[in-house]
Amino acid sequence: MIDLRSDTVTQPSPAMREAMAQAQVGDDVYGEDPTVNRLEATAARLLGKEAALFVPTGVMANQLAIRLHTRSGDEVIVESTSHIIRFEGGSASSLSQVQLCCVPGERGLLALQPVQAALRPHDVHNPPTTLLCLEQTHNVGGGAVYPIETIETLTSWAKEHGLACHLDGARLFNAVVATGISAAEYARHFDTVSFCLSKGLGAPVGSLIVSTQDNIDKLRRLRKLFGGGMRQAGILAAAGLYALEHNIARLKEDHDNAKNLALQLQQIPAVFVDPDRVETNIVVFEVVQAERSTPALVEAFKEAGVLVNAMGNRVFRAVTHLDVCDHDIDKAVQLVSSVLSA
Repeated sequence: MIDLRSDTVTQPSPAMREAMAQAQVGDDVYGEDPTVNRLEATAARLLGKEAALFVPTGVMANQLAIRLHTRSGDEVIVESTSHIIRFEGGSASSLSQVQLCCVPGERGLLALQPVQAALRPHDVHNPPTTLLCLEQTHNVGGGAVYPIETIETLTSWAKEHGLACHLDGARLFNAVVATGISAAEYARHFDTVSFCLSKGLGAPVGSLIVSTQDNIDKLRRLRKLFGGGMRQAGILAAAGLYALEHNIARLKEDHDNAKNLALQLQQIPAVFVDPDRVETNIVVFEVVQAERSTPALVEAFKEAGVLVNAMGNRVFRAVTHLDVCDHDIDKAVQLVSSVLSA
C-alpha cells in the first residue's frame, strides 16, 4: 500500500528508534528531563527565540498560543481554510472562549487589505481583535508557502494595531527547505511560533512552541492546565532531536517527489492538476471525468493500492514523505490511471 494521505503517517526509522531507546529521561513537569531540555534548547536556537516548550500535539501548541495572547470574548483573525478553524475541533471557542474571524485568502494565504477590513473598531458592541494567526506552509492551500514579504507586511500592520502574532508553522521546515530562508528569519516576525515534529520530520509525536522566556513560562503553566504535562518524555523528545538533526535537509526529496507526482498525474486525461502550484510536499488534484462519487473514488484508489484523502467534490490531496520513494510515485500514478480508465 502506498500511503499518500498525509506526512503524519511516517514511521520512525531504526536509527530514530535507537535514539529513543537510549534516551536519558527524568520528570519533565519538574523540568528534570535532560533530553526534553536539550530538544527545547535546540528548537529555540534554530528559530532564534529565547526559549521553547515541548507539547504533545500541534493542536495543543496552537491552542496554547491562542490562550496566551487572548482573553475571553476576544476575536482572532485567521484565514478561512486554516488548520485552526477547520481541523482543531472548535478548540478556540471551547478552551479560550474566543471567536474566530475567518478571512478568505488565496490558496490559504492572506493579503493585507482584507485583514485590515477585518479589524474591529473600538466599540462596546465589538469583540476586541487581539491576535493574528498565519499558517506556514498552508495545508489546505496545497502546501503553499507564505512569501516572507507578505509575512512582514501582515505582522508589521498587526503590531502597529496592538495585535499579537502567532505562526502555525506545522510544516515550517518545508518552507525553509523550499525557499532557503531560515526558520529564525520566519520566526522573528511572530510573538509565538509552533512547529510539528511528526509530519515531514518523521518523529512519532510532538510539537514545539518557541517564544520569549516570559511567554514560555506562562505557556508551561497553561500546558499543565490543558492536560499536556508529561513525565519521562525524553523518549519522545529523543525522536524530535533526531528529526531536527537528520531530517530537515531531506525534505527536498519529498518536494521533488511531489513535483514528479504532479507532472505524471497531469498526463492522465481524467485528472486536472497544476504542477506550478506544487511548492512543497502536497499535491492537490481533481478528477474531472468520472461518474463515481468522491468516496467511491477514494475506496477504488485504496483497493488498487493507493491511499489519498478527499478534500472536496472529486478533489484529492496526496502528500509525499520520507516513507515514499520515487519508485512509489511511479507506481502510484500507474494505479490511479488504471482506476480512472476502468
